[in-house]
Amino acid sequence: MPQFEWSGTKKTGETISGVMTAENKDEVAQNLRKQQIVVTKIKEKGKEFALPKFGGSVSTKELAVFTRQFSVMIDAGLPITQCLEILASQQENKFFQKILFTVREDVEAGANLSDALRRHPKVFDDLYCNLVAAGEAGGILDTILQRLSIYIEKNVKLKAAVKSAFIYPVVVIVVAILIVIVIMWKVIPTFASLFAGLGAKLPTPTRVVIAISNFLGAWWWLIGLTIAVIIIALRTYYATPNGRYNLDKAMLKLPVLGIVLKKIAVARFCRTLGTLVSSGVPILEGLEITAKTSGNAVVEEAIMKTRKAVEEGKTIVEPLQATGLFPGMVTQMIGVGESTGALDAMLSKVADFYEDEVDEAIANLMSLLEPLIIVFLGTTVGGIVIAMYMPLFTLIQQIQ
Repeated sequence: MPQFEWSGTKKTGETISGVMTAENKDEVAQNLRKQQIVVTKIKEKGKEFALPKFGGSVSTKELAVFTRQFSVMIDAGLPITQCLEILASQQENKFFQKILFTVREDVEAGANLSDALRRHPKVFDDLYCNLVAAGEAGGILDTILQRLSIYIEKNVKLKAAVKSAFIYPVVVIVVAILIVIVIMWKVIPTFASLFAGLGAKLPTPTRVVIAISNFLGAWWWLIGLTIAVIIIALRTYYATPNGRYNLDKAMLKLPVLGIVLKKIAVARFCRTLGTLVSSGVPILEGLEITAKTSGNAVVEEAIMKTRKAVEEGKTIVEPLQATGLFPGMVTQMIGVGESTGALDAMLSKVADFYEDEVDEAIANLMSLLEPLIIVFLGTTVGGIVIAMYMPLFTLIQQIQ
């Protein structure tokens, strides 16, 4: 008969563990429940091992699809364990599949769904787990999961819009830089040899281009190393609290792009807090979770200052206005929602409005970037071509 290692908590809150001989996990869980022990983990001795901490990830889109399917199945009346079993077996992402099977096993062993999800923070963040906990406590898990799925889907849509908007200019700029590098590295030396053989007197623009070409040919490794060091230094600096705050602050102050980032921050703040408040999460806890999921250190600090002011008895509007990050229209609408008891609905409306504003701001950014890219390409490539043909014009005039 197999042996099972188990761990759990008593009514007093004391954590205990042990080994039990039984036919299967269900028998172990049943015996422990009779002893009034809340089971947190059961595994067969010598057969199971912990999931690796690396080698897998779950995309936001996969999480959105899972949450939507989960909400529909719960709404249809299926037990949680059966839902998790079905969804895990259909999951193509093997890493996500293992996590879902682990969550199912924990729930079967007696753990709450929210507690089982908290054991996988890389997949299910604080917002997700707190909303699930609120749904379990209020008996409205299906409704909460529907709200969660809508929230995640809108978040996915917002991220996709931003990414797709930047793909075109980034690709064009990268290709342009590569073309210029190839011209400077391979083509210009040929012209330089030709001019040297003809003994032509080179104008200043031509000499500058040839000097840059020679530098690239001789010191390309140093340039690559410098770029790598700068990238590593920025990543290391951004990993520190001060570095993250300073770089995020600098990004928000950029012309045009900073406006887009502020609108994205406002949309995310309103959508996240609105979802939490409508699901029954207390405002203080909701502000803390919203701050952690803001994605920007400056916005996070502003929300935490707002939370502290609310904790001291102030309304949410005054501290939000004091941060200077939120437009007057946003704070006014939030104030109306707070005074009328419809804060969640008002936050949702503001989020809808600003998500549309983000789309418009991105479109404006693209309309500005396109002519700049054209000017950059024309100036760079055209300048190189003109500089290399100027000596030829001089030689032709001498021949005539």
